[in-house]
Amino acid sequence: MMMKQILSSIFIMCLLPLLLAGCIREEEYDNSPVGNFETLWTLIDEHYCYLDYKQIDWDVVYEQYRPQITDDMGNDALFEVLGNMLAELKDGHVNLYSAWNTARYWDWYLDYPRNFSEELVEDYLGRDYRIGGGAKYTILKDNIGYVYYGDFSAAIGDGNLDEMLLYLAVCNGLIIDVRNNGGGNLTTASQLSSRFTNERVLTGYIRHKTGPGHSDFSDPEPVYIDPSDGVRWQKPVVVLTNRHSYSATNNFVNAMRYFPLVTLLGDKTGGGGGLPFSSELPNGWGVRFSASPSFDAEGEHIEGGIDPDVKLDMTEEDKDSGKDTLIEAARVLLNGLSGSPSE
Repeated sequence: MMMKQILSSIFIMCLLPLLLAGCIREEEYDNSPVGNFETLWTLIDEHYCYLDYKQIDWDVVYEQYRPQITDDMGNDALFEVLGNMLAELKDGHVNLYSAWNTARYWDWYLDYPRNFSEELVEDYLGRDYRIGGGAKYTILKDNIGYVYYGDFSAAIGDGNLDEMLLYLAVCNGLIIDVRNNGGGNLTTASQLSSRFTNERVLTGYIRHKTGPGHSDFSDPEPVYIDPSDGVRWQKPVVVLTNRHSYSATNNFVNAMRYFPLVTLLGDKTGGGGGLPFSSELPNGWGVRFSASPSFDAEGEHIEGGIDPDVKLDMTEEDKDSGKDTLIEAARVLLNGLSGSPSE
């Protein structure tokens, strides 16, 4: 029953973009450079959810980019101008898709320390790590469990989670590494987080657009995580984050911080708190943008990311010596909490 409540909440969140589709009142523009520009500008003006929050004057953006549109410009030039206009939103959930390219904004993580090494993660996992759905896991030498989940688009079944947590039950503590996890399925993220609470927890709110005005939103709808009916973890947990922990991973980290045995360690997450919605321009190019904003349990936006409890960057000295600064710090922390010596 409790898992059904979780899935019900996530179903509502995933249904919102479909509900939005019935609310969109697209003007009829022709398939010309001007028509495609006007369509895209209007879609963002009426349905993008962060114009007021980010204090973006979309009318000023119009005045800046409209003169760059000419009747005789080619598709490459048009794509570049439209992509540049969308980049003004500074949102990794905003994309323009043509048959040959995708316009995307990556500075939300490229301007930050990487704090991650695939090679080092592989070294810590070793050769005999286990795989359950999208999770890779092992037991480190100091009896600390280590789970790397790199993509929430890779689902994990309840049976996988039961098997993983039973296998790791002998450990003194658990590291969940979601660095460089760019998101994916919200249901998967919530399914994993439900294994770390014994009671229903309010983790945030969601709103959706109700009209074309920049502040036309529904009342906040609460989002809960309910405890799983399966195996649940009862010991300390450290969640490792970096700036590339985004979208559904941002939601996962936000939920985990409300559980008493969890510590967030690393860098601020990348954000991506808006549920994306997709539409199309007259020329067939696809566009995706944030349409429904998410908030934490205090009602604050999570679009800008989640701050860690322990801020820590990876050092080049550790990396050169084959050590992951964040994993090592998590091991020390967990062993200290359990009273066991670290190696």
